[in-house]
Amino acid sequence: MADRSPAAAIGPLPPTDLRRKLRWLIGIRAVISTVLLGSAIFFQITSPGSFPVNPFFFLIGLTYAMTALYAWTLRQAERYRWLVDLQLAGDVLVVSAFIYFTGGIMSYFSSLYVLAIVAASTVQFRRGGLLVAGLSALLYGGVVLAQYMTAEGLLHDPWLVSPTLPPRSVAQYTYLLNTFGFVAVALLSGSLAEGVRSAGARLVLASTQIAQLQALNQHVIDSLPSGLATTDRQGRVQTFNRAAEFITGRPSGAVIGHPIAEVLQLSQETVDVLTADLGAHRGRRIEGHYLRNGHPMEIGLSAANLETPGGRTGFLFTFQDVTEFKKLERDVRMQQRLAAVGEMAAGIAHEIRNPLASMSGSIQILRQDLPLSTEQEQLMDIVLRESERLNTTIGSFLAYARPQRFAIERFDVRRALNDAALLLRNSAEVQQNHVIDVDVPDVELWYEADEGQIKQIVWNLATNGLRAMPNGGRLLLLGTYGEDGVVITVRDEGVGIPPAELDSLFQPFHGRFVKGSGLGLAIVHRIVTDYHGEIHVQSQPGQGTTVAVRLPARTMVTT
Repeated sequence: MADRSPAAAIGPLPPTDLRRKLRWLIGIRAVISTVLLGSAIFFQITSPGSFPVNPFFFLIGLTYAMTALYAWTLRQAERYRWLVDLQLAGDVLVVSAFIYFTGGIMSYFSSLYVLAIVAASTVQFRRGGLLVAGLSALLYGGVVLAQYMTAEGLLHDPWLVSPTLPPRSVAQYTYLLNTFGFVAVALLSGSLAEGVRSAGARLVLASTQIAQLQALNQHVIDSLPSGLATTDRQGRVQTFNRAAEFITGRPSGAVIGHPIAEVLQLSQETVDVLTADLGAHRGRRIEGHYLRNGHPMEIGLSAANLETPGGRTGFLFTFQDVTEFKKLERDVRMQQRLAAVGEMAAGIAHEIRNPLASMSGSIQILRQDLPLSTEQEQLMDIVLRESERLNTTIGSFLAYARPQRFAIERFDVRRALNDAALLLRNSAEVQQNHVIDVDVPDVELWYEADEGQIKQIVWNLATNGLRAMPNGGRLLLLGTYGEDGVVITVRDEGVGIPPAELDSLFQPFHGRFVKGSGLGLAIVHRIVTDYHGEIHVQSQPGQGTTVAVRLPARTMVTT
């Protein structure tokens, strides 16, 4: 594991930081050179002869030239660190030259060494400061020594000749005092620079950790499957996570600052009731409808107080898309009702079917043996027809409720669709303005199931489609391969189904037409459920209905 301590973070300056400091150093050199140039010109004008102007101006010009050179090699200094040492050494040489030309031990510019030392400590820290301090002491001592050797005639240098040199003891004391000052400034400025660097490293590490923690928190919030929104006390949205954007279909930028009631399509009274008198650890939950891009959906919404160290600053709303969950609940309730109806089916059959057969047989015998008038014969015919219709209804009910025997075999689904279409075209349900088409692949559409049950699915859906088109229209039977199995689709151009009736469409005795027992779609639902399939219905009133039956392959049939 990598060392994340502040000490481990301290090292050589990163390239961008080094370049920034070198820019500052170059700028300071330019400023100092300009100040020196201005002061030299001022003294030359006000007190001619105060300074040896020609070499002074030469050194200032040299400093400008070196500054330009340093700026040109700025990018290379990041790669070759010895260029930085060369710059700092150049500063010491220039300062020594200033002192050399301005009186040596009596020069006013010895304090410029301090600037070079501070600059070295800033860029190279304690090491650079001590090196520059040592070089400054060495060069300064060389200039002073050469000055006194010239005064004693051991050297001949016109620039170091001075009739008023201080005594040697004073010069030695001055040199030692300056040298001590150089080292002290190097140590102090180096320590300060090290401290600043250490504090900066700790600050960078802390900032990185805070940024990582914030990123982790944001990732956790965005990874939540539930929508999450926070508001202020007035109910204006402040944060909106990714799941909330997906559920509502609105980006966070479009809802920040808007009332939560507007964002979630709720009345303000509902929000007020939801957020009123919330305890510290208590929340409230409601369920409502939401219209996303024109498509209705159901959401479950919870509200709680947003607790912070500063107290309650607003509200926390979590919400989920519960459309599928609610549909599953409705399906479970329907299955429970269907199971209860199935349990009654056997009793109803025994209690009604046998007496009904006896009644029908007795009526037929009486019709044959008794002299009847025309009206009496019509009444008996009505009794017989209604008895037969009731017997058919009971038969359908038993077919729906009783466990079926499955004859599983591999067959071509195209045959079931074509046979159903042929029977429909020749049935009493079809009128002249009805068109029945079949759309199947050119190759076999194999499936393993009870072929009779699959034909019953197609027949019941198709007859319902024909009854939904009393004024004619096109009925289309489609068969295709799905992701895992086959898909049988029946599409009509009939009256359509209102949205409020879709949930109860497959309940027994929920017929929508005059003809029929109201068990056809219930039987379809039972068969599809036995095969662990799914039924998807899409319908708009006045625009027709599409029923898609998805039957998975290699599924154990529930008996």
